Amino acid sequence: MRLSHVIAALEELYPPAWAESWDAVGLVCGDPDQDVERVLFAVDPVAAVLDEALERRADLVITHHPLLLRGVHSVAATDPKGRMIHRMIRAGVALYTAHTNADVADPGVSDALARAVGLTGELRPMVPAADDPRRGLGRIGDLAEPVALREFTARAAAGLPSTAWGVRAAGDPDRPVRTVAVCGGAGDSLLGTARAAGVDVYLTADLRHHPASEFAEHGGPALIDAAHWATEWPWLADAERRLTGATGGALQTRVSTLVTDAWRLHDEGDK
Repeated sequence: MRLSHVIAALEELYPPAWAESWDAVGLVCGDPDQDVERVLFAVDPVAAVLDEALERRADLVITHHPLLLRGVHSVAATDPKGRMIHRMIRAGVALYTAHTNADVADPGVSDALARAVGLTGELRPMVPAADDPRRGLGRIGDLAEPVALREFTARAAAGLPSTAWGVRAAGDPDRPVRTVAVCGGAGDSLLGTARAAGVDVYLTADLRHHPASEFAEHGGPALIDAAHWATEWPWLADAERRLTGATGGALQTRVSTLVTDAWRLHDEGDK
């Protein structure tokens, strides 16, 4: 298929108009007229992912995170981002990003996260989109049966890819959990929304000490904090499945299992 046809399919699934105004989504590198046969899905556009793409002879890499989120005046090969661009151009590898437009899609990043940690049945956005209540940031859903927070934390850890960051919880370990809110990626901006929704636990990533501590002091949901990369990785398989369906199976696709979370070591110290 031509890259332009793949882009058209992606933008039917994740319209760029859904992205936040500060975001940078869409085609980053590549010729719309080039042919695409093999596609690699990954969370981060980093050198290790490009190494994998080259090893697997991928023509297109689709990532969740942008390579060039902020404006640049140079792509010289004197820094990591510039080197990525040069390597991709030389190898004929295109790069496409679906970021906040995938976050708010139906289904999107948080739907995949919700299913990965065991939520069943209907899901609803934490913050519905103005033009479509089925879309929006985060998701709220239920477990099939209530479990203690300690058990749900263990289930979440088992359902997400393993990272050095791990999965940690704040709250009474014996607290019953049935209704859960999730937000893939950094979700501390939705702490108040989670409290107002009356859920039993809110699972997201990148929670900072002071906001989490103050949130716990005011009562409300328990908190579960996982690695940023791990909360967004489940979406890749869903995006792969949807793109395969939209292109009639014309592409060879693969989801990268490389752990590209920034945190690589975990040491609990002396017991």
